[in-house]
Amino acid sequence: MTAGRVVADRYELAAILGQGGMGQVWTAYDRRLDRRVAVKLLRPDRVAGGHGAGGDVDELRRRFVRECRVTAQVDHPGLVTVHDAGGDGDDLYLVMQYVEGADLADHLAEHEPYPWPWTVAVAAQLCAVLSAVHAVPIVHRDLKPRNVMVRPDGTVTVLDLGVASVLDTDTTRLTHTGSPIGSPAYMAPEQAMGGAVGPGTDLYALGVLLHELLSGDVPFAGSTALGVLHRHLYEPPVPVRRVRPEVPESLEALVLRLLAKDPQDRPSCAQEVYEHLAPLLPARGGPGPTGPLDPTRPFLRPHAPWPDRPGPAPGPPAGAPPLPAVPPRPDVAGAVDEVKRLLGEGRITQAVDILGSILPAAAAEHGERSPVVRILRKQYAATLMDDGQYRRALPELRRLAADRSAEAGPADPGALDFRHDAAHCLEQLGEAGAALAEYRSVLPGFEALYAATDPARPFGVRHRIGHLLLAVGDHAAGHQQLQSLLWDAERVYGPQHPYPAELRRALAHQREVRGA
Repeated sequence: MTAGRVVADRYELAAILGQGGMGQVWTAYDRRLDRRVAVKLLRPDRVAGGHGAGGDVDELRRRFVRECRVTAQVDHPGLVTVHDAGGDGDDLYLVMQYVEGADLADHLAEHEPYPWPWTVAVAAQLCAVLSAVHAVPIVHRDLKPRNVMVRPDGTVTVLDLGVASVLDTDTTRLTHTGSPIGSPAYMAPEQAMGGAVGPGTDLYALGVLLHELLSGDVPFAGSTALGVLHRHLYEPPVPVRRVRPEVPESLEALVLRLLAKDPQDRPSCAQEVYEHLAPLLPARGGPGPTGPLDPTRPFLRPHAPWPDRPGPAPGPPAGAPPLPAVPPRPDVAGAVDEVKRLLGEGRITQAVDILGSILPAAAAEHGERSPVVRILRKQYAATLMDDGQYRRALPELRRLAADRSAEAGPADPGALDFRHDAAHCLEQLGEAGAALAEYRSVLPGFEALYAATDPARPFGVRHRIGHLLLAVGDHAAGHQQLQSLLWDAERVYGPQHPYPAELRRALAHQREVRGA
């Protein structure tokens, strides 16, 4: 790959910024809008673990575009703006805003020892970003200094949101090197063991990053990736005040909480972390920054705040007729046709907006229990999930499950499917314990319905239970669950089938990490 290549007939590559085993990042020129951009190129065959199966690559392309669509919904000044995404030849491409400044790893190297007020300012800005990201909900999965830029005005910008999620939607997927997607030095124990990830996974990575800024090194290092992951699982971190006595005790205590092995022992959310950091931030109106790229600048000289709420909508001009008190009858059939067209074109967000607006009107006209409203609500929930809006999909799924169970009983296949999807939403929202309980409650019904005809469905539920057990820190039970699943999968599919092979790789990785 060389400078001068034009990606998607629009982006002319100029100079390489960085590269890794799965792709490269380039500065590029947007020919259409006459601006500099950053282009990340990924090789699907390498991302898919070197297997190169056509189906895997096609699925990865679909996930990549979907994830970029979801992450583009997050509007926050601390996130790099996504301009475009898609496929070009053998590559996937992600076009982003070009960010001036230095990445946090270089910033640390140039200012070691890193002033602890700078560390607090960086962490506070990162908390603001993570709070917005987790509300979508998205988990970054690869928060580290190389993915954080310090801009000339001192603001911090997070890169690569969603890319790790695309590469590793199933956290057991291994690269050709035999390691989970992510950076071992910043990887939470549940992520290292191949368990389900959630907001607490990013908070753990934030704790590693803070430890590194304050002490000059990550809390867990080693000569091999497995050795590092083992230390994340079983060794306590060294308190930073042993290296930097001037660090406030409250800041050291916060770092240790963030580095808790059990996600339940970490702060509950990024907002809570910010509230602990707030008393340590520089006072507004204090002395200005003394040099470039000072991350305290946004707190010393903040931007004017956004209003808490929009102003009242303007009324009709004088002399204009009054607005109608009763809205026109909804064109439900027309809206359904429009949704089908939008979904066929991949315009999921617009389809969600139409379904969400038509549902209340349709319920008022036809009744909540009418077949047309049931169909609309089912489509709305499914489309919300496709759009990554799990928080909005969850109450819709619970309502559908309750209605179906009341009519046909809790063992009805439709009711079980709605509850399974609700469990998936809970998992994506980082509520591992609630998701685990929901998956366990639907498993007997799935086994009774599908064990003989479609074993992949109960196997899938058991797989999620195993990951969630790992995520909540019950490594022994999670390993036992996946081992039992492997035996049954080999019995049904044969030992050479790709699914048992995937389970064996995941179990082997867990054994290596625990025994490293």
